[in-house]
Amino acid sequence: MNKRIPAIVMATALTTGLLAGCGGNQPEQTGNPSTAGGKTTLQFWHSLGGKNGEYLNGMIQRFNQSQDKIEVVGTFQGSYDETVTKLQQAVAAKTAPDVTMLERAYVQMFAESEVLEDMAPYMKKSQMTVDDFPQGLMGHSTFDKKVVSLPFNRSTPILHVNKTMLDEKGLAIPKTWEELKKVANALVVKENGEFQRYGFSMPYDTWYPIAMISQAKGKFFNDNGTSLGFSSEGVKTFKFLKELQNSGAMYYPPAQDSGNIVNQMFTSGKIGMMYQSTGVIGSLLDNVKFEYVTAYLPMDQVYATPTGGANLAMMTGSKNKDAAWEFINWIMTDSKGGLQFILDSGYLPFTKKMAESQPMKDLWAKQPNRKVAYDQLQYAVDTNKHVGWPQVMQEFFKAIQAIMYDNKDIDSTLDTFKKETERILKK
Repeated sequence: MNKRIPAIVMATALTTGLLAGCGGNQPEQTGNPSTAGGKTTLQFWHSLGGKNGEYLNGMIQRFNQSQDKIEVVGTFQGSYDETVTKLQQAVAAKTAPDVTMLERAYVQMFAESEVLEDMAPYMKKSQMTVDDFPQGLMGHSTFDKKVVSLPFNRSTPILHVNKTMLDEKGLAIPKTWEELKKVANALVVKENGEFQRYGFSMPYDTWYPIAMISQAKGKFFNDNGTSLGFSSEGVKTFKFLKELQNSGAMYYPPAQDSGNIVNQMFTSGKIGMMYQSTGVIGSLLDNVKFEYVTAYLPMDQVYATPTGGANLAMMTGSKNKDAAWEFINWIMTDSKGGLQFILDSGYLPFTKKMAESQPMKDLWAKQPNRKVAYDQLQYAVDTNKHVGWPQVMQEFFKAIQAIMYDNKDIDSTLDTFKKETERILKK
């Protein structure tokens, strides 16, 4: 029995509390739960619903049809957070799946509880190495010298631009914060005291301030994992954002449904630029009536972007580890596996061979916006890696709310946030 499992069980109460306001999604299975003809049944939990869920189900079906020894049963467990909660409970009850999707920020929590299998030996047998993957996507894969997860449906924030709007004003796509400020202010349209158009926006999320803190050469956590790794960089980030907000150059949306709000404002021409996930490129292309391009997040001192999305992990409690690896390996290497899923969904290619494949090159030729997202991975850096991140994240949201919505003092708000972070990290 693993003596560290209680840490995960205790964390369940926290995560469940955070999810109290979320709707309950019932698990939906893809595949046949029962075995026939001596097949090994493999349980795979994931967090993709909607169109991306359909693409994932298609991938599972292609695997099942590709061989006659393994039947993968895919089960939708709700959002990333809901999946984590259910996985925590399943680990405690010894009913965990064989393979699971894990939002990359939660990997460390499970890794430190020693419930994720080290896939390095399996990779070695399959002649696979960590060098087969883009370095920018591997920040949440290796813990304690063990490869406990591999990238799958991954994304980054990126700058989305209404180039038609900028061209009408003779403006270039901004590459720095100062250029972003200039362009955003130039795009503002105000009539009779009301803003008809804003220059810039972003969803309510921790992702974008973290990106900017990194661009200012700050780290979210310090190297010892005992406190924040930024001070002046955070003040600089929020002062920049408040200046844009107060001038009308930036519209900061309500917290509820903020992503859809800024997407709709962008496609309707109410804003000219926005920070948003690479994952919305496809839907934007379907809805815009102007020349739409993407670009790297503008730099301050350096270019930098955090990553998002989820990885795949094999559970140590699985009794079908060889079969689990066969499935994971097929996803990573077979053109009908992960590559087709990426082509369908719009997530980033997660192996170098995928990025170099002819189908991906053909897609990038048709949709260059998606190649920009992959190229930006050279500047990917995740500095919020810590087992305490889920709790710290909630405190960071409180700080963002206080500054961006309630106009609280930036220095004192961030000082309070630092103290709360240190309190959490001491636990």
